[in-house]
Amino acid sequence: MNRKIIINDEAGETRIGILENDMLVELYVARRENMTMVGNVFKGRVSRVLPGMQAAFVDIGLERDAFLYVTDVYDTMDEFERLMMSSEADGDLQEEQLLRTKPKSSLSIEQLLVPGQTIVVQITKDPIGAKGARASSFIALAGRFLVLQPSMPHVSISRRIEHEAERNRLKEVVGSLKPEGMGVIIRTLAVGHGEDEFRADIEFLNKLWHQIYKRSESAPAPSLIYSEPDPILRTVRDFFTPDVERVVIDSEEAYQRCAEYVDEMLPGMAHRVKLFVKDTPIFDEYGIESEIQRALRPKVWLRSGGFLVIDQTEALVSIDVNTGKYVGKESLEETLLNINLEATKELARQLRLRDLGGIIVIDFIDMESEKNKEHVLNALSNELRKDRSKTSITEISTLGLVEMTRKRVRESLERMLCEKCPYCGGIGRIRSRATVCYEIQREIRRVAEFSIQKEILVRAHPSVANMLQTKSKDIIMEFERTFNKRVLISADAALHPERFDVVSV
Repeated sequence: MNRKIIINDEAGETRIGILENDMLVELYVARRENMTMVGNVFKGRVSRVLPGMQAAFVDIGLERDAFLYVTDVYDTMDEFERLMMSSEADGDLQEEQLLRTKPKSSLSIEQLLVPGQTIVVQITKDPIGAKGARASSFIALAGRFLVLQPSMPHVSISRRIEHEAERNRLKEVVGSLKPEGMGVIIRTLAVGHGEDEFRADIEFLNKLWHQIYKRSESAPAPSLIYSEPDPILRTVRDFFTPDVERVVIDSEEAYQRCAEYVDEMLPGMAHRVKLFVKDTPIFDEYGIESEIQRALRPKVWLRSGGFLVIDQTEALVSIDVNTGKYVGKESLEETLLNINLEATKELARQLRLRDLGGIIVIDFIDMESEKNKEHVLNALSNELRKDRSKTSITEISTLGLVEMTRKRVRESLERMLCEKCPYCGGIGRIRSRATVCYEIQREIRRVAEFSIQKEILVRAHPSVANMLQTKSKDIIMEFERTFNKRVLISADAALHPERFDVVSV
């Protein structure tokens, strides 16, 4: 697969596009005012303990407190000290252990934390909407090939590494290098690399952990004691794999910083980092700007003529698959199968590009054949394997629905780049002109019945005023005869289309 990383670095904003076969599949936007906090480590102070939710709020110095579940808290308050001098034996090798898997606590939240207590936590999920950041006291420090977990003595390996011989080799090599009493996760990028590179990663991360621990002893609460690298270096660390053809950056300063990092960490790949020197904006050159605009629309056209409708709500995301202009060539069942199969590729890409998460409901076009349903479900599973975020899907229901989840770590692209419409307030609709006209007519009647004045002034948006003077003309004249009052209609472009004033003058 041909992959490229395209970086647009401007004052106050960095945008990073990931291309696969020249098609945008992921987009990361970092702005000075809302940089991601995932991976940052804070020394905080417990502000509230909620026994009913088995959770606590931790003041980390931000506008909203971080949220901490009981399963994200150490069993004892002496855990930091134990970690620094632990000599316990290594745990069993866990092949499918997830990054945030933690030992189950037998204690309740009120037995572990009390208001006012200080605690060191790492952000695992950015603030989303009205919710504060999600935090954990189980620290995980990411390197190029490995993730160091000081509080969980184990060796685990990425599910994406499927070759059994390579899995065994990596576990054996890393297991011999792992610091005593600590845990290591082997990342997908480790494939094909050897002992020297892993040792350098572990030494760097172990040193970093000791620095964090030392800072945590003297830092006030709340305060930031460790911050992840800037977005560009973090992208190179996490995405610059051997299958990436090149990294192209349009800022000379960012290019120099990135080139130095790659030259030190990945000298064999340094020649793939390029400085973009054309006058054309870099995102225009690679077709990314137009893809971003399309990703903000609810309708996504498929090449065959079918389309998807993607609707994001607070609780879930719905994706509707439609045949559109596609009529097929053979049987109806074959037509529906082809549309659904094409839809699996595009909807999986849109999930990554729009960074949609939480509960997702996909309404595939209903098919009769159980074999075809299985075919579509397998195709969707295969496409979702390309996704870095954890996903889980169910079987196709009798209504043709697939329920799935996708791990949500930050705001979606739409909520990052857009804000609520000042007209509709985020509803997506405003009342029609006809509806507003009828509301005005009812208000005219109310005012006319109790007013002693001879005139009634109506102020409304020009489009509504025009309808009152044309289509509602007869009704207005009837009001004038009934109440013996003159109705004056004034157009005011400054008014919202739903707003109006009806006053006696």
